[in-house]
Amino acid sequence: MFHASIPDFFAAALIFFVAGAVKGVLGMGLPTVGMGLLGLVMPVGQAAVLMGVPSLATNAVQAWRGPHLRAIFRRLWTLQLGVALGVSSGCGLMEPAYARTASLSLGACLVLYGVTGWAGWRFPSPAQNRAAAVGALVGWITGVVTAATGVFVLPAVPFLQSLRLGKDEMAQALGLSFLTSTLALAALLAYSGQLRTDGLLQSTLMLAPALAGMWLGQQVRDDMSEAGFRRMFFGGLIALGLWILAGQLHG
Repeated sequence: MFHASIPDFFAAALIFFVAGAVKGVLGMGLPTVGMGLLGLVMPVGQAAVLMGVPSLATNAVQAWRGPHLRAIFRRLWTLQLGVALGVSSGCGLMEPAYARTASLSLGACLVLYGVTGWAGWRFPSPAQNRAAAVGALVGWITGVVTAATGVFVLPAVPFLQSLRLGKDEMAQALGLSFLTSTLALAALLAYSGQLRTDGLLQSTLMLAPALAGMWLGQQVRDDMSEAGFRRMFFGGLIALGLWILAGQLHG
């Protein structure tokens, strides 16, 4: 995987540390930042293999960290179900021709949503008697987008924002939803025979720097005010959207 090169190993470890720190602060961004930077030092296929274990583990840690997991699951279980079903129904969109168009659209929408969020505009909260149904629909659409792009953001993030969650609740809700989408994608790839296990050891080696970066990012988030976190969150969405657009346009 690293071509027996120690510099390659440390370059990958540093990338996972940086991507983990971004995830620790924002609650998202590990695959987006990680894949973008890894693509500079290795083929995309190898980068995707490396991403497996750190992505799964950091999502699990993020979902577990904090006292709100049980309440969040009760409130958002239909969102999780919708995500799993959406990933399954979106399997045909994994073809490169669809994926590039979907990624460009996703990047543009992220920038637009980040700008509107930075300006203080929010989606209205769903009525209490409709929240479960809206969550299921949002989850399904998000699952389809995730299957096409590999990025879990829209429209789930605006929906979660509309619930007026605090910064720690938001982070746990994102972690739970990311974990659901990661497991659903893994199951889909395993069913279709596309899940690769030859890089499991190398991927596991990247877990430590990813968790270390995530821990550092979480300490930064813990010291932020709610207003500061919102600014950082929406700024991060803009940056991630521009990153996706730049990667697709450059490719």
